[in-house]
Amino acid sequence: MVEKNKANDRQVLIKVEHLVKHFPIKSGFLQPKKAVHAVENVSFEIFKGETLGLVGESGCGKTTLGRTVIRLYEPTSGRITYDGEVIFDSETKTAVPMKPYREKMQMIFQDPSASLDPRMTVGEIIGEALDIHHKTKNKEERKEKVKELLGIVGLNTEHANRFPHEFSGGQQQRVGIARALAVNPEFIVCDEPISALDVSIQAQVINMMEDLQDKLGLTYLFIAHDISVVRHISDRIGVMYLGGMVELAESYELCSKPLHPYTQSLLAAVPIPDPELTRSRSRMAMTGEIPSPINPPSGCRFHTRCQHCSEICKMESPELREVEKGHFVACHLFHKD
Repeated sequence: MVEKNKANDRQVLIKVEHLVKHFPIKSGFLQPKKAVHAVENVSFEIFKGETLGLVGESGCGKTTLGRTVIRLYEPTSGRITYDGEVIFDSETKTAVPMKPYREKMQMIFQDPSASLDPRMTVGEIIGEALDIHHKTKNKEERKEKVKELLGIVGLNTEHANRFPHEFSGGQQQRVGIARALAVNPEFIVCDEPISALDVSIQAQVINMMEDLQDKLGLTYLFIAHDISVVRHISDRIGVMYLGGMVELAESYELCSKPLHPYTQSLLAAVPIPDPELTRSRSRMAMTGEIPSPINPPSGCRFHTRCQHCSEICKMESPELREVEKGHFVACHLFHKD
């Protein structure tokens, strides 16, 4: 059963509602309990076959959100629906076993050298997923499947007998992608998969991921710092700030017509290879430091750095609302009521 989005008849694969993830901090006996508010009341949908990009500053909760969606981290509260089936709901205390869903939901990690076991060969790393989910009947079939996966990501079959440290960063990330593809997933969380790679290799990996998406019908949640990269690969883009989603829109719409002051600042910081255009464009400079996620500010979390801040911004947290067709923003400037 696949839930339909009536607005454009696209199939909703992932639906996240009011997702919260806090990390408790150990404190003294008489000290008040504290927690890192990593993800706070985030809601969005991911349509089947699309790439939803996720951008924001370091520490804004992008990676935590990605890991919580596929329940590598257990949510503090909220509701997650996959392909019409509720896999987590804090209100009804639903938390289904995730092993059957691990075949459908996979993750590509940021640092390939840290996510690959140095004591295992590439063949063993990829084959482990096949063994856990019983994807092959015998060792010979397993060996052939590993070779096939290596070929899909552009590596040679003899690479199966090598160890991760014998590869370059780009090749290691290809191994990580092959491991994620081993169980034929439908949805992959890509956690900054190119940030640890050389610029010359980044384009190759991005192009390969786009080809794999077309060939295998994959759905991506693509997390990155570089909004220019996200703009290239994503159908829609979500912008996060201090644990919350502040804007969500089609890729072209968000980059050509950003509404939230934070999104405007992010796009203004992207370098343009034209000195005259760079000098002429306006800058949306942010002041101050990012507040602590342990003690976030009241109201809109961005109000401490926003030049449009008013009294209501300090008191009330704006909801993520649709202000134009398909364009959602959490800002009191656009909430006329």
